[in-house]
Amino acid sequence: MANLVTSLCCVVLAAVVVAYPRNADRIQYGRIGSDVTMQCGSLDNDASVSWKMNGTYVKAQHSLEGPRLILTNVSLNHTGLYTCFQKQDDDKHEAIFLQIGIPPLEPTITCRSNTYPQGFYCSWHQQHSTYINTTFDVEVQHNQRSLEVKKDLFHKNRCHVRFPEVFSSFPYKVNVTAINALGKASATKTFEESTIVKPDPPERVTATPIRFNPRRLEVSWHSPATWPDIDNFPLKYFLRYRPLIREQWQHVELSDTTSHNITDAYAGKEYIIQVAAKDTEIGTWSDWSVAVHATPWIEEPVPVVSTTEVEFHTETKTSPMPCSNAPQKAEPPVGGAATVITFFSRLLLGMLLLLLM
Repeated sequence: MANLVTSLCCVVLAAVVVAYPRNADRIQYGRIGSDVTMQCGSLDNDASVSWKMNGTYVKAQHSLEGPRLILTNVSLNHTGLYTCFQKQDDDKHEAIFLQIGIPPLEPTITCRSNTYPQGFYCSWHQQHSTYINTTFDVEVQHNQRSLEVKKDLFHKNRCHVRFPEVFSSFPYKVNVTAINALGKASATKTFEESTIVKPDPPERVTATPIRFNPRRLEVSWHSPATWPDIDNFPLKYFLRYRPLIREQWQHVELSDTTSHNITDAYAGKEYIIQVAAKDTEIGTWSDWSVAVHATPWIEEPVPVVSTTEVEFHTETKTSPMPCSNAPQKAEPPVGGAATVITFFSRLLLGMLLLLLM
C-alpha cells in the first residue's frame, strides 16, 4: 500500500513539468553540453535525409551521417520538434521531440511535525532545475518497517506520514530518490521524533490599549488551529515587542496563558508585537506570528478656547422709523406762550379800573 501511494504521488509530481507535441513519434533526451545523435527511423546507413527543427531547416552546429543528425554541445535552445525527410520524395519519415536537460542532483529534504502527536510531513526540492520531467520516489522507515506515505493535495513536493507510536525512541529514516531520463540521485534524512516537532505560529494576535494607562498594552492570541490536542500537549509562548523607534526587542516567555499585559511601554509610541509557540517538553519554537501594531492609550487634550474667538453681545434699542409721507402734528404750546397770555390779561384789567374812576 505504501508503494502504491508513493507511486501515485510521484506521477502527479511529474505530470506538470513539460508538455511535448502530440504529433511527435517519440521523445529523445540530451544532456546540456553533450553531443546528441538522432536516428531517422530505421532507414539504411546510405539513406539521404534532410532535417527540420520546428518547421525550419536545422541551422545549429551539426553534422549528417546518412539518416543520422548529430548536434554538438547542445543547450536548452536545442529543445524542440525535429522531423526528418527522405530527399527523393520529401515526405516526412519521423518526428522526434528532443528535450535538453540535466540529471537530478541529490534532493534537499526537510521534515517537520506541526500536528504532533498525529504525524509529520517531509518536503524536498532540487537545488537547480533539471528542465525535464523529474519524479520522486519516497520511502519512510521506522523500527525496520515501511510506513504509509500520502501525497499532499496542495504542495507537489510534499508527503505526509502518521506517527505509528508516540514517544518512540527509534529513529525515522526518510529516503527520497529523484529520477529522470538522464539519471537519478538519492538523499536520506534520519531523525528522532522529538527533533522535528515545531508548531505553526499563534493566530489572531491582537494588541489593545488600556484606557487611562498610557504605558500598558493588552496582548492576546490563539493557539495554532493545526495543533490537534492543546489539552494533553500544551504549548508555551514567547512574546516579543519593541517601539518602532528602537531596534532592540523585549521578550517575555509565558505558559498556560494566551494573553499578557505589557506594562513598560513608552507613552505615545507605536509598538510592533509578535508571538511564537513551542511544545512545553520537546521540539523547537515556531516561526513568529504576523506582526501587529498598537499604541498605548493617549489622553485626549482638553480644548482651549481663544479669546479672539469669544463673541461679545450688546443690547441695542432701535427707534421706529417715522413715515416720511404723514405730516407730524404740533404739540400744544407750553412755557413762553402761556406767559404772554397772562401779561395781556393783567393789562386789560388795569385799563378797566381807570375808566371806572
